[in-house]
Amino acid sequence: MIKGKVIQFRRGRHTVKERHFLIEIEGSKNRKDAEKFVGKEVVWTSPAGKKINGKIAGAHGGKGVARAIFDIGLPGQAINTSVEIK
Repeated sequence: MIKGKVIQFRRGRHTVKERHFLIEIEGSKNRKDAEKFVGKEVVWTSPAGKKINGKIAGAHGGKGVARAIFDIGLPGQAINTSVEIK
């Protein structure tokens, strides 16, 4: 199990994608490292213990950040919290 951190919503200048999040993965330094995690399951656990599942869809940029799409959107408080990658 690998740890990751939710950085931000996937967004553009005028739009925010509520189910898409950028995940910083421990040990992932470049795009090639991030692409190894495509298809893996991601689990975010709320402070109350509720789990929200997602899947890594692809790399984002060249610095080892990955894009994850969750089943339902995460709350805004999820930013800067940890996730588990299985």
